[in-house]
Amino acid sequence: MTQKVLVTGGAGYIGSVICKFLSKNGISPITLDNLSRGHEDAVKFGPFFKGNISDLEILKKIRNEHEISGVIHCAAYAYVGESVENPDLYFENNFEESRKFLNNLIATGGIPSFVFSSTCATYGNPNYLPIDENHPQNPINPYGETKLNVEKLIKELSDTHGFNYSILRYFNAAGADPELEVGERHNPETHLIPLALNASASDNFQLQVYGSDFDTDDGSAIRDYIHVWDLASAHYNCLIRNIRDKKNMTLNLGTSKGSSVFEVIEAINRVTKNKVKYKLSSRREGDPAALYADNSLAQNEINWGADLRSLEDCIRDAYKFLESNRQ
Repeated sequence: MTQKVLVTGGAGYIGSVICKFLSKNGISPITLDNLSRGHEDAVKFGPFFKGNISDLEILKKIRNEHEISGVIHCAAYAYVGESVENPDLYFENNFEESRKFLNNLIATGGIPSFVFSSTCATYGNPNYLPIDENHPQNPINPYGETKLNVEKLIKELSDTHGFNYSILRYFNAAGADPELEVGERHNPETHLIPLALNASASDNFQLQVYGSDFDTDDGSAIRDYIHVWDLASAHYNCLIRNIRDKKNMTLNLGTSKGSSVFEVIEAINRVTKNKVKYKLSSRREGDPAALYADNSLAQNEINWGADLRSLEDCIRDAYKFLESNRQ
């Protein structure tokens, strides 16, 4: 019998790529998404239920129709700036909705193996680099704080109800499904690579580079860019390990190296053969000079991270996906 996995937020960027990866590996993904920020046309790989994750009746319907062996929880708002401007929205959507969802899973038969999409934003400003999973968690924005609160809740409920979980702290997701079926379509777009690609394709748009005076080799901020298909493979590996070995894991998902904003711009210039048009702006408050992961624990636990796609792979797939959508 084909295993079935419930994916919340499966109509979004990362969620839809995860659904495709599951499908290609013999697992039927069941998407639950209210489409507030997702795209219905990205749900291509299994059944779709439209609604809020906190809706008990929808969850009952899903569980009556499908035997779920795992849950991958991606549904969340993820704009740092928006979370600062409207923290109540983030605590309601990211934490309260997740709390109700977890309690509804318990009420409708229990929580199967659970994989949670968390974030490096739970760490806050780094005390050391690369960041490992033992780094103190001191988020500096409501987005990171809500994700940390869900992490804590998952651990508490696991102790009480005996389910297995993986908590996955992403660094910077980038790229697209290599076959270009699903990819990044945020509105508004805030991620560096698609913004820089737009600045390379249009004469009417300039990329804003926030800060050129950081304590880095070229003065621009350094971040860890991880291909979204590699992220999807990590979710699959964790799900299988949770189901098979009943082991709880908290893992960083990154490349263990960083790329500066100017390095990203130069890579886009090479891939697209166009120049990224940009203007320098002052630093944003709270932006650290560098953030990148230590992924050695993921290598040890789920055999992941030794052969990851490169920054240019991220850019190439994102570029092809954007071009295919423009056409």
